[in-house]
Amino acid sequence: MNTLAADRAGSRSRVGREHAATIVRAAEAVFARHGFQGATMAEIAERAGLPKANLHYYFRTKQAVYRAVLDDILATWLVGTEALVPEADPAQALSAYIRHKMRLSAERPDASRVFANELIHGAAQLREVLRSDLRALVREKAAVIDGWIAAGRMAPVDSTHLFFTIWAATQTYADFEPQVCAVLGVERLRARDLDRATEHVLNLVLRGCGLVAHGP
Repeated sequence: MNTLAADRAGSRSRVGREHAATIVRAAEAVFARHGFQGATMAEIAERAGLPKANLHYYFRTKQAVYRAVLDDILATWLVGTEALVPEADPAQALSAYIRHKMRLSAERPDASRVFANELIHGAAQLREVLRSDLRALVREKAAVIDGWIAAGRMAPVDSTHLFFTIWAATQTYADFEPQVCAVLGVERLRARDLDRATEHVLNLVLRGCGLVAHGP
């Protein structure tokens, strides 16, 4: 393949990736509002700004695009765990992870809602991934936290259940936003509401771990 042909192929490949990413993000919003059963390929295509035929070129079935949405959500969420390494400062690493999770709840609330709905309905699409990849990752990162505890760098906690606590505390601001807004007396969560929530979760988790708390 000559240079010009290679450049054209690379351009088509890039455009293809961009279209697929656009479809996944559009589908995320549609699945968040209607669930898997209520969502339609026509609505996903419309939201993505693409003809329905183009949508089927990238994803032949609704289940295929739904699985792509779930895989994208899980991959995005797991990025934050990269801060949890043995040589890191526990307070800084846990703070970075919590801030990452809170930022995603603010920036991609639909992602959290799609994921929560999948779990509520039995995790049929993700069961094997949860039992293999996610389980292995949590074990790996829990071992890091156990190492910090053994070295006297933080207070003893159940390292596995610490993840459940962080997930619940951060994702509630997306999954149950109407409830939070009702109690706070606002129509939508504003930046200052999310900043307040982030500092609260940070203080709660870090103090529970015997670490220096951030904020007031």
